[in-house]
Amino acid sequence: MTILSANHPADPLDPAELTARLIRCPSVTPAEGGAITLLAEVLTGAGFACTRVDRGGIANLYARWGQRGANRSFGFNGHTDVVPVGDAAAWTHDPFGAEIVDGVMYGRGACDMKSGVAAFVAAAVDFVRRTPPDGAVILAITGDEEGEGKDGTVAILDWMAFNGERMTDCLVGEPTCPHEMGDMMKIGRRGSMTAQITATGVQGHSAYPHRAKNPLSALVRLLAGLDSEPLDRGTPHFDPSTLAITTIDCGNPATNVIPARASANVNIRFNDTHSGDTLSAWLKSEAEAVSEATGVAFDLKIGISGEAFLTPPGELSALIARAVQAETGRKPVASTSGGTSDARFVKDHCPVVEFGLVGKTMHQVDERVEVAHIHTLKAIYGRILQDYFA
Repeated sequence: MTILSANHPADPLDPAELTARLIRCPSVTPAEGGAITLLAEVLTGAGFACTRVDRGGIANLYARWGQRGANRSFGFNGHTDVVPVGDAAAWTHDPFGAEIVDGVMYGRGACDMKSGVAAFVAAAVDFVRRTPPDGAVILAITGDEEGEGKDGTVAILDWMAFNGERMTDCLVGEPTCPHEMGDMMKIGRRGSMTAQITATGVQGHSAYPHRAKNPLSALVRLLAGLDSEPLDRGTPHFDPSTLAITTIDCGNPATNVIPARASANVNIRFNDTHSGDTLSAWLKSEAEAVSEATGVAFDLKIGISGEAFLTPPGELSALIARAVQAETGRKPVASTSGGTSDARFVKDHCPVVEFGLVGKTMHQVDERVEVAHIHTLKAIYGRILQDYFA
């Protein structure tokens, strides 16, 4: 089957073929690799108004079918950028070859998330051709989800606000299912933040510790306090928040020298009990208390990559759950587990829910997807559009 043919304009878009073509685009962040260009060509040919919203060297695409400012506009969000291959020799198949073996397609981005993008592009194109809706269908596709994210979906949303474009509801097509196709959707995400903590004391001989101020002792004391009690017990839709000490370093090659400086990193994944600001204030307060007790100075550099958010169960999540159950026989669990996604940006624009493929192999060597699952995902997305505009 063809992806888009002037001679056969009504031919359904094959989402697996489009996935393969996208995988063959080497779009490792921040490279565009031809993926955004390919999608723009496909969507323009299907009657979508396409605009490149590039910023900071990142390629982004905004595509709309229907009138700007429509009363109802359903949006899909996804990304074409992928993480690096790693050791290419460890792959059984070409990471950018999109080879199919026993009904499974291999390649970087096969799972996360070129198949998801292909599925919602194919579903959207077929839907507007078959039953042009009273409203707009919007696709917001970025090349900067696996990177810092500052010039990806954020850039598209900034451009939309400036130009009066709006989605009334949005589905992010990230892989959400942990085990079986259709077993989970995401109605929110935990917040994420990292604190780089530097302790500065006074260097000295380890035989005369009273003449030094040991930054390692103070740092360990601080970390032990941060890790000693649970941050909370969870909320109705979120698991308990977690704090993980990820590094402790001092760069000291000598065994008889107390170093002048030591550092550590702490990562916190937090629920809606907290915000980045409240946790930052807590970290600083704890550091100040240890500094006062030990005389060691602390410097904290805190980065907040996303706040916790929840799209309360309602019409959007029910719509998606019905479509998933109709196509897979499974009612997806509404979860807030996992890491961050671009839904953390979309939630400030409109209600957002995530649903996509089984994510077992994302970012792995021999990343792969069952071809049948790509077609199932297209069917789910198509049913969502049909029911949304019914």
